[in-house]
Amino acid sequence: MMWRNGRRVVAHAWGHARLAYAALVAENDSLRADLRNARAARDQAIDLVRELQAAIMERNRADLDLHHLRRERELHRARSAQRDPTTLLH
Repeated sequence: MMWRNGRRVVAHAWGHARLAYAALVAENDSLRADLRNARAARDQAIDLVRELQAAIMERNRADLDLHHLRRERELHRARSAQRDPTTLLH
């Protein structure tokens, strides 16, 4: 029922606006919580990637050290090997 001066219509619209605003506030709070969770997951993923990078760098250093040790072993074997004087050099 609409009044002539429009008060009832305005009151109804105002109530609807309050409900819509409350819904927007609730959605905003929910989205902010989702954003906090997404940022926390992102930070955790970044930490895991950094740990993985550190492990890869350590593995690469170990591979390089192993390469150097094998090279030294081969040089040591070559120096300690006695050449058979009867075999040709070339």
